[in-house]
Amino acid sequence: MAKYAHSLEGRPEADWEPLEHHLSNVGDRAAEFAAPFGASTLALAMGLLHDIGKCSAAYQAYIRKGRLPGGPKGPDHSSAGAKKCCAIYGKGLGRLMAFGVAGHHSGLMDGDGLGASDLNQRLTKILEPHEDWRDHAIGLPTAADLHASIGLPRTNAIDRSFSTAFLARMLFSALVDADFLETEGFYAQVKGEALLPRGGTLTFNHRDMVRAFLACHRRADTTVNRLRSEILDHANGKAALAPGLFTLTVPTGGGKTLTSLSFAMEHALTHGLRRIIYVIPFTSIIEQTARIFREDIGLGDAVLEHHSSFDWDKERPGTGNDAEKEGVAGLAKLRRDAENWDAPIVVTTAVQFFESLFAARPSQARKLHNLAGSVIILDEAQSIPVKLLRPCM
Repeated sequence: MAKYAHSLEGRPEADWEPLEHHLSNVGDRAAEFAAPFGASTLALAMGLLHDIGKCSAAYQAYIRKGRLPGGPKGPDHSSAGAKKCCAIYGKGLGRLMAFGVAGHHSGLMDGDGLGASDLNQRLTKILEPHEDWRDHAIGLPTAADLHASIGLPRTNAIDRSFSTAFLARMLFSALVDADFLETEGFYAQVKGEALLPRGGTLTFNHRDMVRAFLACHRRADTTVNRLRSEILDHANGKAALAPGLFTLTVPTGGGKTLTSLSFAMEHALTHGLRRIIYVIPFTSIIEQTARIFREDIGLGDAVLEHHSSFDWDKERPGTGNDAEKEGVAGLAKLRRDAENWDAPIVVTTAVQFFESLFAARPSQARKLHNLAGSVIILDEAQSIPVKLLRPCM
């Protein structure tokens, strides 16, 4: 019997998505997402294993029958891949990968104990037989391939533990976003719909727009304006330095917002970085900053504004809120970009940013992999509460 990852109600099985097709596509996309943080091989293996539980006869019978409204969910299909991660790749990296595979629908879970929300419970669970899983997880990396592909940092115990846990989160993000996008793509294709455009990365055109705007507004008519120009030139002069941690301490009125954007743009394009994440503590400042970037500089839909008070569902044509004249399709694109921050410039709150770093839900965490290879600007960093500084740092 053929094995499928996704069925289509009312359509012949020939139109359904074969399991090996879904596993291969998710594995390849997850590997692409994990490349900027050096974990492609791990993400590939996770993608190939994440749905192998769908090989079971029980699961295949379930998707052929279809789920009735209010009826029971299908058999557990994510624990099988988590168990195989540990069996093939060991208790170190294998268990680290198992968190993402086991939680790719339900979310990251605790590691200790035997409660319903613990990874150990999933790894000791008796599952439906799925013996032919290797026929569908084609190209699975070996344990030697995987261990040779990555090395955890040799730092102090606290930082090493945090780095290991955060790697698990980044892998989880790459897997979840790949799974979302590949599933979305399959259903769009069978409906004959074109895949809708997503965000993108920084280009030299974006940089040139920022340069042109700043050149037009450069003034030397007052002491303050001359100082603003000096600050801007000084910051841009550091853009060629190797990526790392930079600080910009400027009094109010010194042009910090535009200077930091200019530095970030120059730095990103010098070093082949993908996007700018602008993290601001206060919603009122976010709206103002996003408006300057979008309208004054002219960056338009390259800017994604993501915070709790920006309600995409209220932004509909005919309500007077469709300021960017993008219509329903454009707003849907922005909603999807907000899900995974696939945009050249993201303007968000400190709460949204730091809570996402520690989130357990797939919908919150799927954006994390897009932080890699980005310039992250923490505006008004001194406003972060002291008790949060350790985890934030």
